[in-house]
Amino acid sequence: MRKPVLGPERRTNPLIWCVAILCTFITLVVIVAGLIVFIGYMIVRPKVPQMSVTSANVDMFAYDMSNLLSIKVSIVINAKNDNAKAHATFYESIYTLTFHGVKVAYLRADPFDVPKNSSIPLYYPVESASIALTPEEGQLAEVSLSQKLVVLDLIGSSRTRWRLGLIGSVKFKLHLICKLKLPLDGSTIYPKCSTKSR
Repeated sequence: MRKPVLGPERRTNPLIWCVAILCTFITLVVIVAGLIVFIGYMIVRPKVPQMSVTSANVDMFAYDMSNLLSIKVSIVINAKNDNAKAHATFYESIYTLTFHGVKVAYLRADPFDVPKNSSIPLYYPVESASIALTPEEGQLAEVSLSQKLVVLDLIGSSRTRWRLGLIGSVKFKLHLICKLKLPLDGSTIYPKCSTKSR
């Protein structure tokens, strides 16, 4: 029986070996980086910082016959960082206070830091200019006066970031929607409104 004839031995091109070694190296780097991030996350256990409305009260609510509304409100928003190993930075904090869709005021805060495991209260003494109301909105203001209770909406957002060592910087946008039912006798309420992250 005749043996099969083999052709000349073919060698793999050195360029292919270089590409294979490079791909192996990149794969190992990605795996090691993933492990570092995972282990860092498990050690630090990061928590998303929160903004929450801790108290609010009406100092003045006046509506006159010329359909002009004036409101003076005190609101305290608490910025909280529950992270044990990283301080948090809050920035682009903008909230809108409205009365049945009518803008009363914008609440803003310059960028600020909250140390690890702590919180910082933000005090907002809000005083609106005279706001012209439509007849329908004026009726709502009259109802508020007769019921001795005003409903205000506080809607807005804040951005937050914190640095986790080698893991890098983590960023979130925090959204707040809060309905404030405020007695007109000046008593303080303690709403349970907190941000939701996205």
